Amino acid sequence: MTATLSALFHALAHHPIALLLGLVAAAAIVGFLVRRRTGSQAGYALVVVSFVAGMLNIFTGQWLNAAFLEAAGIRGQAIIVASRATTWQLNNVPVREYDALVTAADGKEVVATFTSMSASIWPIRNAILIPPEGEEFVVKYVPGFERNIAIMSDESDYGRRRFAAEAAAVVERARRLHEASPGNPQFLTDYQRELLHYIDQRRGTADDPRIAAYEQALRKLDSDDTGH
Repeated sequence: MTATLSALFHALAHHPIALLLGLVAAAAIVGFLVRRRTGSQAGYALVVVSFVAGMLNIFTGQWLNAAFLEAAGIRGQAIIVASRATTWQLNNVPVREYDALVTAADGKEVVATFTSMSASIWPIRNAILIPPEGEEFVVKYVPGFERNIAIMSDESDYGRRRFAAEAAAVVERARRLHEASPGNPQFLTDYQRELLHYIDQRRGTADDPRIAAYEQALRKLDSDDTGH
């Protein structure tokens, strides 16, 4: 049953145009049958409803799929082995198609194909965070339909690197403000707060060289503040 649901959500995410056309065609047939049986045109309202639902799914199907797999799936590993440009464009940028080798928890291997429009990524954000080609990342899938995957960005190295870079950008902004106006006590407080926040968030991350540098910067600020 869960594998069947996974196949359904996969269709929502990866075949939205075909689904839209199918829904509208089915609704038109129902409307025709209702009119033939009752003489009422009301059944054709389903065409409008189906069209709106299909259009919404074009933009949200991958989010629904990601939420389903996060709730019902189990963890595996994947790696993108190939990518290519398509004839489609999103925001004037060619949509890319990817092939990923998925390794399930039981060792089974399947190939999953997705695009930068259909990729299901968890957590849901208004950003398309595709892993780099050739780098292993964490996925969730439902046994029995392993080619439907959700990319677990925050559990994968590429996502953690991005998160660290975004957090560091906040610290660096506070640093530049403090250095531009060292006599401003608010800038000093903000810089200390952001340093401490980054260190607390990233403590225990062995491969983050910023932690030691930020700890040193924080100690220097505390020493300078005490010296005054």
